[in-house]
Amino acid sequence: QVQLVESGGGLVQPGGSLRLSCAASGSIFRIKHMGWYRQAPGKQREYVAHITSDGNTFYADSVKGRFTISRDTAKNTMYLQMNSLKPDDTAVYYCNSITQYYPWGQGTRVTVSS
Repeated sequence: QVQLVESGGGLVQPGGSLRLSCAASGSIFRIKHMGWYRQAPGKQREYVAHITSDGNTFYADSVKGRFTISRDTAKNTMYLQMNSLKPDDTAVYYCNSITQYYPWGQGTRVTVSS
């Protein structure tokens, strides 16, 4: 069973940047459409962005132009570069396939606050 491990979260001021990583225990990024999701306190988990198996990228309107999704298939790792962070971006961030096929990881917490 593939395991997904998210990392890179932290506390950042509004306008700051963070880069999140999603490490997979298997070579899935060449064959699966993979995405980032987030869950803010008291809210449902929501879609953030995804990258297709052939490298096309898609974003939620709320993050378009600020976040960039990428991957390194040799390292079995996916990234989310987050710039111009806002307090509304505060959430626990998770990665999974776009069908949410794999067990959810622990996520990585992002807090945007002054």
